[in-house]
Amino acid sequence: MLAGVEGKDVLGILDLLRDFDVWVGGGWGIDALIGQQTRDHRDLDLMYRQEQEPGILDALTAAGFTEILNWRPIRFVHAHEDSREIDLHPLVFQPDGSARQASLQPDKPFVYPADCFVTGVIDGRQVPCLSAEQQVYFHQGYEPSERDRHDMAQLRQAFGIHTHF
Repeated sequence: MLAGVEGKDVLGILDLLRDFDVWVGGGWGIDALIGQQTRDHRDLDLMYRQEQEPGILDALTAAGFTEILNWRPIRFVHAHEDSREIDLHPLVFQPDGSARQASLQPDKPFVYPADCFVTGVIDGRQVPCLSAEQQVYFHQGYEPSERDRHDMAQLRQAFGIHTHF
């Protein structure tokens, strides 16, 4: 695979953040659902409990990551000098187990149903990730890249799930 974030990197970052509630999303989240790496990944998308942000940032800073993009409260990115990048998405959980993430439209947050927090497999290890349905939800409303088309094709093939492209 090309340089970027590989399976061992994902597992290392999850180990680093083992004391926190995090879920793998994006391309790695889809590969976790599939159970194998299907393409190269330039970053790792992680969703996390917003109230745990100070501890997560302390752990990442101690491991040599620095912030390179700040779009809070929607998302922010931390990078390591070895080219690993983590795209972090803060979630505010509701009493029913669902969560909300801020969006560019303040009155229309991203919604995470309680049942979208599932598990998948990366390099033979079970990891927390987002459901196939949640992945499809996030791949709507914009012009898809080739990576997006690849990822949705993987979900259609593995789960028979409907995607809009």
